[in-house]
Amino acid sequence: MNPDRNAIGALLLAVATAAGLTACGGSAASGGHTSPQGSRGLSRSTQASPPRRPPKPAYPPYPRLLSGAKRTTVSGFVPAVQWRGHTAVWVARSSAGVSLLSFAQSLMELHLHSGTIDAGASGWRYGPSIGDRERRRLTAAFNGGFRLDTNAGGFESYGRVAVPLQPGDGSIVTYTDGTTNIGAWRRNVPAPGKRIASVRQNLSLLIENGHAPASVDCLDCWGATLGGVSDPARSGLGITADGHLIWAGGEHLTTAQLADALLGARVVRAVELDINPEWVNAYLYGHDHGHRPVAPIPQVAGQAGIPGEFLAPWSRDFFTIVAR
Repeated sequence: MNPDRNAIGALLLAVATAAGLTACGGSAASGGHTSPQGSRGLSRSTQASPPRRPPKPAYPPYPRLLSGAKRTTVSGFVPAVQWRGHTAVWVARSSAGVSLLSFAQSLMELHLHSGTIDAGASGWRYGPSIGDRERRRLTAAFNGGFRLDTNAGGFESYGRVAVPLQPGDGSIVTYTDGTTNIGAWRRNVPAPGKRIASVRQNLSLLIENGHAPASVDCLDCWGATLGGVSDPARSGLGITADGHLIWAGGEHLTTAQLADALLGARVVRAVELDINPEWVNAYLYGHDHGHRPVAPIPQVAGQAGIPGEFLAPWSRDFFTIVAR
């Protein structure tokens, strides 16, 4: 869906300072909408008033928000991004150190990117770096799944297949109408009659029907960890009953802790994404007056960081969140 160009300027990060954090209350979807920031029109001519300019995007001193995260619970997301006069993205930190991002799909949509290696640098709708067509509306980006050669699931984008999809695997399915759902392939997804844009699979579902599986404490079931530790960096993506997408990640998490954080955000289905320190990363992006993304803001405390922060070519697949 093409955005209204006159509304591009309304994409901004909105922040409560550490001294004045207030939670939205309830689930991510229950965060109150905030009013758009106004702007003054240009000087009037003698004949007619020119149209008002949209408000200039701005990015805040976001680390101050993170320093006050102890005031925020998983059930109390803080508004972080406004679009078209409504809160579109919320952030939270759990007591276990999990960083969470909540995305309103009515305002935001998810894109699956290939990497230079997984699934290859050319021929994909969205390639190994964030291109110009997304940058004006770019809101967030985060890591994808395991290496495609680990037999953890399939990868498909706009009719092109890198690895065939596997029945029963946890699947992040985006449709051509811009909506995304998560479920077990051929069980919960895809929706009948909807055209598929992309599918990224990774292992079995980490959460299904609002519950973690019995295997959640099985170390070998959820990917090989560097050094064999039980709590490497981990990440996951889930969906709530009312359609909010929830990304969660942290530098030292067991699978059970990751699942608990997602469940605390009222996720009903989820997949684990990539693990280990070099590959668990998420960013929000501020915008300058020309609407170009600047100063990517890391969302995971202590994250290693992606070279180029997804704005330059990266070897692994990843997801972007863009304003509709």
